[in-house]
Amino acid sequence: MTRPHQFYQRFSAELAVEIFSKIWKAEGVKPLDPRLLKYAKTARGYIIFITVFGFLSAVFIIAQDWLISKAATPVIMEHQPLSFIVPTLQLLVLVLLGRGLSLLIRQWFAHRAATGAIREIRQKVLTHATKLGPRWQTQHGQDTVTTVVRALKDLDAYFVFFLPQLLLSVTVTPLTLLVVVYLDWISAIFVLATIPLIPLFMILIGILTQEYSDKRLASMKRMGGQLVDLLAGLATLKSLGREQDPAKQVKRVGYEYSRSTMQTLRVAFMSGGALEFLTTLCVALVAVEVGIRLLNNQLDLFTGLLVIMLTPEVFSPLREVGKQFHASSDGVTAAEAAFAILEEPLPKTGHIAAPDLTKATIKLHDVGVKARGMWAPASLTANLEPGKIYALTGASGSGKTTTAMSILGLQTVDQGELTVSGPAGSVPLPEIDLASWWEQCAWVPQNPAILPGTVLENLGESGTEPSPALVEASRITHFDEVVQGLSQGWLTQLGAGGLGLSVGQRQRLALTHALTQQAQLIVLDEPTAHLDANLETQVIAGIKALKSQGKTVVVIAHRQAVLNVADVSIPVDTRPLTAAEVKQAAQAAAAAKPKVRARKRKPDGREDLPPLILNLDFADNEVRA
Repeated sequence: MTRPHQFYQRFSAELAVEIFSKIWKAEGVKPLDPRLLKYAKTARGYIIFITVFGFLSAVFIIAQDWLISKAATPVIMEHQPLSFIVPTLQLLVLVLLGRGLSLLIRQWFAHRAATGAIREIRQKVLTHATKLGPRWQTQHGQDTVTTVVRALKDLDAYFVFFLPQLLLSVTVTPLTLLVVVYLDWISAIFVLATIPLIPLFMILIGILTQEYSDKRLASMKRMGGQLVDLLAGLATLKSLGREQDPAKQVKRVGYEYSRSTMQTLRVAFMSGGALEFLTTLCVALVAVEVGIRLLNNQLDLFTGLLVIMLTPEVFSPLREVGKQFHASSDGVTAAEAAFAILEEPLPKTGHIAAPDLTKATIKLHDVGVKARGMWAPASLTANLEPGKIYALTGASGSGKTTTAMSILGLQTVDQGELTVSGPAGSVPLPEIDLASWWEQCAWVPQNPAILPGTVLENLGESGTEPSPALVEASRITHFDEVVQGLSQGWLTQLGAGGLGLSVGQRQRLALTHALTQQAQLIVLDEPTAHLDANLETQVIAGIKALKSQGKTVVVIAHRQAVLNVADVSIPVDTRPLTAAEVKQAAQAAAAAKPKVRARKRKPDGREDLPPLILNLDFADNEVRA
């Protein structure tokens, strides 16, 4: 049977080995990441503000302890009446009020700075993520959503609790220590001998809690991704009577998240206890040596009291930094994930103005894109001439959506090339300025992104009455019949995702919007999916109307009715990767070493848009998410 002291010795040895191994492997602890100042301008002003207030706090602390010593000394040593120290007490009250007021102002400003910095980082992460393209978003979209929506909230604790104490440790601690050195150099030696132990334990706290914070963020991402997938497929699961099946899996991930959170708090609590012990020991040593020297008349009472009161203030910011680190470690981990996204290199874009698509042909020559261990599409060759309807056909997962994304300039190809041939010659699509290219393109997804607002606002118009062009477009797509059935007509308020409209009505709204745009190239993703025969006929009429306007229409199609109106059908096929191609892809992935790991997902054979880009309104050069 293991005795208690043997267990303690073994536990201490194992803990020491783990700590020093982590210190040896650690790349360095960054309590204040310079990237935070780079990506959040609000943080810069906040740091300056806190630094200035740090000096002010040091003045208040020194003045407070000096006044207390000045008030206590004559009463104790000279037996003076309390009326003798009334002026000193009045000054002390003013100092205490000033210190409390400065604390309130600091906390108020900290909350404002945290809100502003989180908002800035979120906006920049979303903007950068939309520019990284569908392939990156498909791999990292769910993790990015979790980081932006949930994880970055933890930065609030970093700004409100940790960062102020960190800055106070470089203002209050040095100033109070200088006063102690000036008053009594012997006591200062005791303080200086124990101060280095505080940063050492702070490093240990950072190293030990970082691993648990990483696990917590990973659990949060898994849980968020699974919940998003569950909500997206809830209708299908409910129709099959399987809506209860994922409950156990979600519960298990939630348990992992709770356990990792408690592990972080447990380590931080134990480390914080060690910090409290160290500071208490140092203050006790100073108090003992001051007391002995007071008994031997080697030190006056005023100096002794002031030194004893200032000693805890020397350690207070350092101790609070260690205690508050666990409250901010999750936010620091989330910020690092956000910075990793912001540092992802953007795809290269060209600088040549896009040719006029009313007179240009888009050529695909031997185009191939690697996806899920295969080429999808594989060796695709086609010419898209102006004013015609083209249908991309093939089985699910063959690369039809990938082909459409490549034509729109949102997807780089791994093989072959896309060129645009006009009267002035041929230009490779990667060399064309995407902004000028998107001005001539419009994308109508299978599930159009409809934002909260009126019908007119979702069709890109303001005011109370539709324009003549919109009236004509709605007549062609039969969307005018939908408007007539709405309670407030064009001014009817729609909910997020088109709440208030059926699937077919949303498709006709998207087609109507496409008809009113100046875009020459219109790409539609299965516009008749989930529609009955009557609605399908109306949508096909809208597609024909696009052609009658001279627009080039590319349709991802499965239904025969859509194929019948197409001028050209383009079959899209797949091909497995060869052994050499698989090896080459593995080497390229190892060399890339992505900073944001993709959550493993089982291939479902479907081509779907990434969660961050649900609809791209290229005519307005606007991204709707």
